[in-house]
Amino acid sequence: MPSAGPATRRLVQVATLCAMFALFTAQIITALLPDVPVLVAVSAAGLALDLYYQYRDPGLLALLGKVRFDVTVRQLLRDMLVLVGLLRIDDIEPLREQAPLTVALCACYALHFCCQAVAVLVRRTRTLPIVTRNIDASALHLTKAPPRILARRQGHRLLTLSVPATAGLLTTAATGDGLWGDIGVGLALLMAVGGTAYLATWLLKGKRARTEQQVMEWLDGWLAEYRPTVAMYFSGGTTSAYQANMWLSTLSQLDGRPLIVLRERFMVQKIEATDVPVICFPKVSTMFSLENSTLKMMLHPANAAKTSQVLRIPTIKHAFINHGESDKLSSCNPYAKAYDEVWVAGSAARERYAQAEVGVEDKDIVEVGRPQLAPIRPHSGPPTGTYTTVLYAPTWEGWDGNPGNTSVVLAGENIVRRLLADDGVRLLYKPHPMTGSVDPRAGRANERIKAMIAEANAKRSGARPGPEAAAELVRRTAELDRLTSTGFRASADEMERMLLQGRPDGRREALIAEATAAWERVYWASFPEWEHQIITAARPGIFACFNEADLLVSDVSSVVSDWLSSEKPYAVANTSGLPEEAFREAFPTVSAGVVLTPDAGGVQGLLESVRHPEKDAFTAARAELKVQLLGPSEPPSLVRFNEAVRALCERADERRARMESRGTGSEIPAPRGAAEEAPEEPAIEADTEAGTEDSVTA
Repeated sequence: MPSAGPATRRLVQVATLCAMFALFTAQIITALLPDVPVLVAVSAAGLALDLYYQYRDPGLLALLGKVRFDVTVRQLLRDMLVLVGLLRIDDIEPLREQAPLTVALCACYALHFCCQAVAVLVRRTRTLPIVTRNIDASALHLTKAPPRILARRQGHRLLTLSVPATAGLLTTAATGDGLWGDIGVGLALLMAVGGTAYLATWLLKGKRARTEQQVMEWLDGWLAEYRPTVAMYFSGGTTSAYQANMWLSTLSQLDGRPLIVLRERFMVQKIEATDVPVICFPKVSTMFSLENSTLKMMLHPANAAKTSQVLRIPTIKHAFINHGESDKLSSCNPYAKAYDEVWVAGSAARERYAQAEVGVEDKDIVEVGRPQLAPIRPHSGPPTGTYTTVLYAPTWEGWDGNPGNTSVVLAGENIVRRLLADDGVRLLYKPHPMTGSVDPRAGRANERIKAMIAEANAKRSGARPGPEAAAELVRRTAELDRLTSTGFRASADEMERMLLQGRPDGRREALIAEATAAWERVYWASFPEWEHQIITAARPGIFACFNEADLLVSDVSSVVSDWLSSEKPYAVANTSGLPEEAFREAFPTVSAGVVLTPDAGGVQGLLESVRHPEKDAFTAARAELKVQLLGPSEPPSLVRFNEAVRALCERADERRARMESRGTGSEIPAPRGAAEEAPEEPAIEADTEAGTEDSVTA
């Protein structure tokens, strides 16, 4: 079904549930009367409604499952009521005609439960102790997955098997001839037997994967052959993958042999396209295979609950690299002292840690710059065209309810209104993807801002690119999608994806970079220069918007720090309630920009300073702040980052040498059957009962 707002979806859910209960009520009444024509109609309608939502939007029926009125109970009740109706029909003899139907129908349910038991066994045999990507794991005897209707979709399976049985029973009710019921239920029995037998073939030796011990022995061999030196470790929720994805290009350019280490099975498909090998360790015991490998250090872009588990490996050094720096307290978390080193962009972050007094010692802080900012183009002067392009990129409201986190609620509409009032402005609005996820007011304000922009566009007119521009964008999008995603069968499971996402050819990242640059050029050319844009999709990325914009309006966030790489003018909204002087003192990243009050009264002067650089009072301050926040331009950030990796790897080597000279080895053993182990997270697959996608991010 097409996506809809929460309120609309709730109305659809209520209407669906009411319709379903109404059909059950009508089926009960007509079975007892009996009223055969109506019984046939409402029974068929109830099954059709259930089938429709099972295949199109099973989430709408999730509420019924929570009250134990799931698909099995619903179908059993429907079948029972049809049998009750048959008992009340005079033309049908209970013992000669209905009794065999009842026994056969019970056999159908028994086979359904038997098939479900086989499905559980199959899924267990196909759930490996690790998950890999960009690694040739064919030695593990990986095979294609069984049909998902047999292995994972019990609701779909039951309702599909019920179609011939229900059709036969209803035909018997309408004609009084028990033969039709025998045919329908018999067909359902044959389908159930055949499906269960076919599914059971995945338990045979020819289709079974290797055992856990064999898998771990294979992994030890692969690690010995690949000889990794540096890894990026990441654990998080379904919406946090961007924190790791922003470091992929840097990781792939490092000297040595990089590796990506994950902890959640679903995260394997959340990591964007890369040629770097990926290994997911759902359990702590399997992760300790890394202790005996050549791995020397790990990079951590985020703090997570499971980070403490990998810190127990003494042979590996750990560096916290964060996923963005800002003046917020979250950028100097006390947990950072758990790492061997904390890598920051520039001296401003070093000072931030010193002032926060969270236990991170100055000697453990290393300034490495921000290597992923290389695609951002430097400032080339004032706007030369008809329009000044302004990027409004507010952050989200955060977890703590601080009104100063985001400008969307208190200032967003005022900022956008004043920008739209200037005929020489083209606005790019790119809100944080989590806007409104905590505070509904932010979500409502975000929607009002979008409506304002749409209304402003309706009042503008001018030449538009021809249809060939849109066609070219479609072509470039398809090409980029082909490079950045892997198409999977609807039935593909984790093991089959491992099979398909084996060893890469090594050229993928270069091809993606080239295709992305071409896509961005075509994307911006496909819109008229006067049209405002609302950008909520993953493409174009924030850096592409930076390169298109002449001015940034944002909040206190890492967006401002990254923007300073270009040295273009910027403004920060002050919704904290602090006076401007105190606001600038509390948040140093604001010192080289214009501070906007909630009423956005300074927007016009800000635009003047962008169009006339002689009126810009912050040019020198931005250049100075850029060095403080991001470090010097020479040597390049990637060079400094690589040097930091080499230095920490040397420390790891020195530590190992000392341990070997003492004859102590590792302080912590790595037993695979250790009792002190966190439980494995449940496997999360793209094709659960809630639906599936035909392709996922590679």
